Amino acid sequence: MASLLLRALRRPLRPFSSAPVSPLPFDCRTPSSSLLSSPFRLFSSAAAPAAAPPSPAGTAPDPSRIRNVAVIAHVDHGKTTLMDRLLRQCGADIPHERALDSISLERERGITIASKVTSISWKDNELNMVDTPGHADFGGEVERVVGMVEGAVLVVDAGEGPLAQTKFVVAKALKLGLRPILLLNKVDRPSVSEETCNEVESLVFDLFANLGATEEQLDFPVLYASAKEGWASLTFTKNPVADARNMSPLLDAIIKHVPSPAANLEAPFQMLVSMMERDFYLGRILTGRISSGIIHIGDKIHGLRCTDNGAEKFEEGKVTKLMKKKGTNIIMIDSAGAGDIISVAGLTSPSIGHTVANVEVTTALPTVQLDPPTISMTFGVNDSPLGGRDGTHLTGGKIGDRLLSESETNLAINVLPGQLSDSYEVQGRGELQLGILIENMRREGFELSVSPPRVIRAEVTDMGPVPGTTGRTRMSLTCPSRGLVGYRSVFSSDTRGTGFMHRAFLSYSKHRGALGNVRKGVLVSVGNGIITAHALTSLEARGTLFVSPGMETYEGMIVGEHSRDSDLDVNPVRTKELTNIRAPGKDENVRLSPPRLMSLEEAIGYVASDELIEGSPKEVAPSNQTSSPEFQQYT
Repeated sequence: MASLLLRALRRPLRPFSSAPVSPLPFDCRTPSSSLLSSPFRLFSSAAAPAAAPPSPAGTAPDPSRIRNVAVIAHVDHGKTTLMDRLLRQCGADIPHERALDSISLERERGITIASKVTSISWKDNELNMVDTPGHADFGGEVERVVGMVEGAVLVVDAGEGPLAQTKFVVAKALKLGLRPILLLNKVDRPSVSEETCNEVESLVFDLFANLGATEEQLDFPVLYASAKEGWASLTFTKNPVADARNMSPLLDAIIKHVPSPAANLEAPFQMLVSMMERDFYLGRILTGRISSGIIHIGDKIHGLRCTDNGAEKFEEGKVTKLMKKKGTNIIMIDSAGAGDIISVAGLTSPSIGHTVANVEVTTALPTVQLDPPTISMTFGVNDSPLGGRDGTHLTGGKIGDRLLSESETNLAINVLPGQLSDSYEVQGRGELQLGILIENMRREGFELSVSPPRVIRAEVTDMGPVPGTTGRTRMSLTCPSRGLVGYRSVFSSDTRGTGFMHRAFLSYSKHRGALGNVRKGVLVSVGNGIITAHALTSLEARGTLFVSPGMETYEGMIVGEHSRDSDLDVNPVRTKELTNIRAPGKDENVRLSPPRLMSLEEAIGYVASDELIEGSPKEVAPSNQTSSPEFQQYT
């Protein structure tokens, strides 16, 4: 598999190429499990099982029997595994581990990218559970869904304690008046003791107090669990008795401590859109919590949005489908009432943050307030020498439509017109978030060129030992976002893979000066054609190669990293001269070291300010013959 090739914009821009990736097949007739795994998180009526009957017409759940709960935590503290156990406890059929991670990239990378909503039944109560991402780059997914719930389960690793993203999600929950339930997870680990749990509980209490929690919020219930083994307990234990190895204590705590939604079934129907998906047959699927009233199939509704002059009506239609996620299935319903979380089809224009209501309602609900983006990248047409060979969506118009579509479903991404035609400035929370967007577009058949992120040394604000561990230190630092781009791989190397690095947005501040070099010089191709083993044999001593024999290169492409700080022009297509007494069969066997393989996020952090990344369904390469003087000046 070919590695990432970096092409530096070396007056012109130099490219950079990666391992081939086959585009994913896609068919609008695909079953719902595949549709939900697409980058658009498609939502299909085909997902409803044939045997699932609709609820009786004209009925809606009793709001006092509803509990809306978000599961929030730092990354890798066990949220999605916990959701699996809760679903199984309530009788849902779980086809595989991390069942709610339905997007292909979530399953491949083992992280949650998008928030998911599902419903489970427990002791005659309806629990609407929201699984949220833990990575800071996807914090926008948390911000826009916590407004749908009245309670939260805060999952904290009993060995690690509260970390950076824990502070972020807790701040959002406390600001909305939620009273979290603290669940200390992974207590079955040998290093976790009751004293460790007490210390972590104290750290969580201090965190709540520092974030301005009320007396009621500070009096949070505490449970202990091993989501991996599938049990929770009201008291500390590492090995519950056989009949107590289940999630009943946590489910009972949710019923006891999370209030039912304040609901007025007699008022007109109103719902704030918190999630949006697309279906080839039904169009836009709008998901949110019903603020008031009851909705039925066939009701006339319209969309409202907040403007400087008040609420503005922008579309009118009728409800064609009402849907609800139950376990891992989607069922059709005939009606729903205030306090419930449902999905509605029938309108084509409303998006996240808009209000859907009965036609007599003229007031829009308050919109979601999100933290600002921290980095931006410029997306444009790929017109390098290797452009147009792999992709099916090549034009600036199609790229722009795709980016605008993404900004509608993900409010944490802003898309603005670029300074050049057919270019767009995409603003986001971090290189992982934008890297996921680029990867999704590649798999959909897009070809595009992407600039490196634009946004010193960090200032240490706190340093001390990690509670309950030996030989580990926790450091808190403040640093510009641009100073962290590409640093994650360097950090992993420096700590030999044992370190954990997390970040959260703090504030905007003044520019602190130019960044230092985060890499050495590069090996730049001066030839065009197929790379040969003979040429690479002599180049290995010059540095680390990103290419292997048989790959295609062109002038200006980065084929490796120089062992020194300066750039070096090389010819990777050079062949061995043959004479009348030498033949190819007489050549010695060539043994090359494996090329350096980079992920897309590493490539984003590797390129310099005068370079681009060329993305296609099969390759990732900062490449350019999009290197017009205007673009060079812009980047």
